Amino acid sequence: MNIQIEAQKFYQYSTYIRGYSHYTITRYKFAINFYCKIANVCNFEEVTVENVKALFFHGRTERKWKVSTFLTIHKSLVVFFRWAHQQGLLNINPAEGLELPRLEKRLPTKLTKQAALRLLEVAYHYPYTDTFLRYRNHAVFSMFLFAGLRKNELFNLKLADVDIENLTIFVRQGKGSKDRIIPMSFTLANSLKRYLDERKRKHKTCPEFFASLNRNMGITEMCLKLIVIQLRKASGMHFTIHWLRHTFATLMLEGGCDIYSLSKMMGHSDIKTTTIYLSASAEHLRNQITKHPLN
Repeated sequence: MNIQIEAQKFYQYSTYIRGYSHYTITRYKFAINFYCKIANVCNFEEVTVENVKALFFHGRTERKWKVSTFLTIHKSLVVFFRWAHQQGLLNINPAEGLELPRLEKRLPTKLTKQAALRLLEVAYHYPYTDTFLRYRNHAVFSMFLFAGLRKNELFNLKLADVDIENLTIFVRQGKGSKDRIIPMSFTLANSLKRYLDERKRKHKTCPEFFASLNRNMGITEMCLKLIVIQLRKASGMHFTIHWLRHTFATLMLEGGCDIYSLSKMMGHSDIKTTTIYLSASAEHLRNQITKHPLN
């Protein structure tokens, strides 16, 4: 049986029965296509434990995979081969018994409070060609730093999801297909209101909250990449969009937010995921150490 033909059934099953997101399906496709290419296999009869092991050895030695990449591709293939085994296409799951490398425990990379303020300042004062860009880009980075949105959540944000009057942001079907509500600070509300006034002046009617300058549609990933490149160069700081999410979480803890509330705002399924930010915040830990009775 041809792997690619049967994989289409697997993608449909994962989408419509399991309810997995587009991004998860894309990850499955990458892992399956990569395996078929490197192992040079087309049919399930050619799948063996040996060529699956060889794939991961190739990834670690030739491609210099990080442990996280290794584990992500392994998880994707385990799920696919398990499905194939259930369908009677494989006698065993060849990826299930593999020895896995230990994931390094790293602290999340973030910006300091001063660097975050500097970034917002540069986002506002950058010499844009249009005022709309100034207000929109400042609102975009304010949304990351004051609400902790993921990149895809920002792209999916609709005009109706942002309620400035009641100071709430409704994140529709975030990671793990979960809805959540994030409270909005007055600082963020002012930035968003300024952008919305300019958006209205530009007659933007697209349902997406953050609109493109030249077209009546939402901003794209390429657009955001170009903005990041501009601001990196102008500020002299290296950062990624996900760093801004880490920055939000760390600053919230330093400001006194409790871990349970932060977990809800971040959209974490397990509060253990949120606790890593306790270690990432030196300021938070410094405040706790002062509570030692002998001090």
